[in-house]
Amino acid sequence: MTTSLNTWSDVSSISNSMLENALFVIRETYQMQNFITVRGDMTGLNPRKVHTYNQLTANTVAEADDLASQAFTPSLLGTLTPAEIGAQFFVTDSRAESEVPEDIIRDGAAELAYAAGDKIETDVLGDFSSLTGGTVGTAGSTITWGYVGAAIALARNANKSAGVPLIGVIHGYQAAVLGKTASIAGATSMSQSPALTDKMAAQGWGQAFTYLGVPIYQVFAAVDSGDDFRGAVFPRNALMIDWRRRVRIEPERNASRRGTEFNMSAVYAHGVYRPTLGVSMIFDATRPTS
Repeated sequence: MTTSLNTWSDVSSISNSMLENALFVIRETYQMQNFITVRGDMTGLNPRKVHTYNQLTANTVAEADDLASQAFTPSLLGTLTPAEIGAQFFVTDSRAESEVPEDIIRDGAAELAYAAGDKIETDVLGDFSSLTGGTVGTAGSTITWGYVGAAIALARNANKSAGVPLIGVIHGYQAAVLGKTASIAGATSMSQSPALTDKMAAQGWGQAFTYLGVPIYQVFAAVDSGDDFRGAVFPRNALMIDWRRRVRIEPERNASRRGTEFNMSAVYAHGVYRPTLGVSMIFDATRPTS
């Protein structure tokens, strides 16, 4: 006797699919602008030139010696050159009128903003390589608490102060290595630093943890071709973003094509402001497996 089982395959070719809303690509949290100097006092494409004074020297003088004038002149430290970024998507009227369940206008505008954020965050992170206060670690090396402590010490020395607020930035994969390690700055056991161990467990290694008084933030940006990531320890005025025109998204109707363009653009400069005050750190950032 033949039995009809009435399976899914019998109707799969004619059954309607259940459509869920399209999902956005998961992105890095944009936070670097919170850590650096932000300017917004100019418009246009004029470069911003950063100058620094030379340092005077106090000398021992005899009782009747005449003091000699020393030069006190600003010299060019660096130039931040603005550039424009942009992106666009075009949507036809028919596409906009037929979207189910997505809203391509709303979602596309959000994606343009995300694309701008990706570009800006990547640009600022790339400026770590231009810091000149020192470099800790090498490509392929494993991050340790000792290395992080060394970078903090170098940055404090570069700033000639233990009171200047510093910020550290490392990759999340590197933070995982620090969380796993059994050594803290040369200690033979994590139990020798129970306060830090407790804090690591309590905070759950969220956005930041504190080491030697410096908040260390995690980012999850792209690593280089060798699976390394260059982080840094720096004060706010080591880096700058110079906004000339903030991100804007504008629609433009194209009646002959029966659709609308959506255009994103922004103008900004970025780079090192006081490069000698920051210390870069480069370590392996391979995807963890245990």
